[in-house]
Amino acid sequence: MAEPAAPTPGKANELQTRVIVGALLIAAAVLAEYFGGIFLWLLVVLMALGIMSEWSGLTGRRENRLLAMYALSVPLAIMSPWAAGPSFLALGLIMGAAMFVAVFDRSVKLAAGVFYAGLPALAIVYLRDVDNGILIVFWTLALVWATDIGAYFSGRAIGGPKLAPQISPNKTWAGLVGGVVLTTAVSFVLHVYWGLPIHLVWLSIPLAVLAQMGDLFESWLKRKAGAKDSGTIFPGHGGVMDRLDGLIPVAPVVGMIMLAENLAALS
Repeated sequence: MAEPAAPTPGKANELQTRVIVGALLIAAAVLAEYFGGIFLWLLVVLMALGIMSEWSGLTGRRENRLLAMYALSVPLAIMSPWAAGPSFLALGLIMGAAMFVAVFDRSVKLAAGVFYAGLPALAIVYLRDVDNGILIVFWTLALVWATDIGAYFSGRAIGGPKLAPQISPNKTWAGLVGGVVLTTAVSFVLHVYWGLPIHLVWLSIPLAVLAQMGDLFESWLKRKAGAKDSGTIFPGHGGVMDRLDGLIPVAPVVGMIMLAENLAALS
């Protein structure tokens, strides 16, 4: 999520809308991950299909948007509680869907979107099923939110050198540091009061940086496409990718970390 410049009085209503919509989206995500099962799966499906649709527009492949969404719907369906769930079968079907789209579209651009949308979806559903899954998913979401919030306020308050001016002119190094600091603090609170393992607290630091890299990657896509936002579905926030750009790379990495830990525990 980009760090906007300091708001002017004329932007007060836009900021208010942004806060209200953001709070509603966070509440929906927390409720879905708390109840899990079909609720989380449905939210993940909507998230992934929204990302796939917006990816097709940003990469100039909108003519085959529905094809890619239909192909992605196969692994998404397998992830449901009524099917195989978050399994290696679902991962294989994501790879198969990407190959099918690449052959039909004769381009890797649209196929890359299948991974971009499908892998975080698979990771989130998988993380909810691990031991203490509610906490792990909440931590994954919270570290991305904290990175965005910390970067926004520290960037506005401190300013200073730009992080990547040719990609995202409003992002600053102060914002990156502020995001990392707040993310680490939030993770430490989860450690003290809810038992988040201490090694995950320290992993919050590189994951916060990764979230910012995901944000920059989406900004780069939008700049190449000449678009201000990835979409218009969320008032004050833009599209699905605008809201989830940090989570998209973070969720699969957290999923791999937890998978590695579970496999190590079995050996």
